[in-house]
Amino acid sequence: MTTFDEREKAFEKKFAMDQDLKFRSESRRNKMVAEWAAAKLGISGAAVEDYIKAVRKADLEEKGDDDVFRKIRKDFDEKGIAASDTEIRDAMFKFLGEAVAQIQKDPK
Repeated sequence: MTTFDEREKAFEKKFAMDQDLKFRSESRRNKMVAEWAAAKLGISGAAVEDYIKAVRKADLEEKGDDDVFRKIRKDFDEKGIAASDTEIRDAMFKFLGEAVAQIQKDPK
């Protein structure tokens, strides 16, 4: 195997690891932001788990984070929860940072 082949394999492995980290971080972020939103919406008990599933399902609608944002924005608007777009996006950003830190600390 040549040095070029070894470098190519290393880049492929790093890309796969980065994609795994991205997926796991976004999934964990979605859980945390759903819990945050559920608290603001007055959702408690087993209904929180259902709401987390709904937010995670919304994330599959399209590439990127806008689908999650729209889901939470719509839910807040329907319940009359006063939260700005910036507040929601800031929460999503904050929870993504926390999710990445948690996964890097304990990669299981």
